Amino acid sequence: MTYHNPVLLSESINGLNIKPNGVYVDVTFGGGGHSKEIIKNIKDGFLFSFDQDKDAIRNKLPNLNFKLIRSNFKYIKNFLKLEGITKIDGLIADLGVSSHQIDVPERGFAYKFDASLDMRMNSDSNLNAINVINEYTEKELSDIFFYYGDFKDSNKIAKQIFNKRNEKEIISTHDLIAALEGLFSEKNKNKYLARIFQSIRIEVNDEINSLKKLLNDATELLKSEGRLVVISYHSLEDRLVKNLINKGNVDGENNQDFFGRVTKIYSPINKKVIIPNEEEGKQNKRSRSAKLRIAEKI
Repeated sequence: MTYHNPVLLSESINGLNIKPNGVYVDVTFGGGGHSKEIIKNIKDGFLFSFDQDKDAIRNKLPNLNFKLIRSNFKYIKNFLKLEGITKIDGLIADLGVSSHQIDVPERGFAYKFDASLDMRMNSDSNLNAINVINEYTEKELSDIFFYYGDFKDSNKIAKQIFNKRNEKEIISTHDLIAALEGLFSEKNKNKYLARIFQSIRIEVNDEINSLKKLLNDATELLKSEGRLVVISYHSLEDRLVKNLINKGNVDGENNQDFFGRVTKIYSPINKKVIIPNEEEGKQNKRSRSAKLRIAEKI
């Protein structure tokens, strides 16, 4: 079984504009697809890769110009500082859940398997999906589905889960699906459940806050003319990346100087977002929602 098919591989690696002696960071190592290509282009430079999933550590590359760090990418600055690195030439992030995490039933990421509700990217984390579904207040659940799943009827979803869990603890993926019965039709079942599971996964792994911190830290770390390459899979992620590139901050507020001139931090390399071509979409169905943005630090 393939650990993970790297999405938009040639486009993202080309976007990094790799210098043979540069320092690069792949913050989402996974199966090592992007890292392997970066290493091929490095001669006297160095690649640091990050992944919080201990399963990914098994894919470590045997290369003297490479180091794999098991950590959430939100701690990138701390770990690079320990390595004596304060500036980098490029950073790549392939966000979201990996194919491996989805395909291993006991990880609890996929609604197609009957497994324990887990969804932790870092299996050492204290918070899992069982905690979220059974311990969060009705209001907290509603907010998760509203903000992370774009459900307009998030109150209704939260109320039904809240009532069902009072009858019986919801501990498996199929328990959760059963608790949602009547809220979706057979026709829209897959899309509906995908959004539900996405919402919970984002909460369990604190993905939005982690991404905000990564993007802010990347901006500090990148040298002038350094490249930021990000592949996102849902609108929340993409909006943060787009805001940073176009407005200079993740919140989308214009950075202005004393005279009201907008201060730009990045210059977009691709004016239009890059998406997989038809062939890649056919070969890798999970790539279809991918959006690639590339920018150069001014």
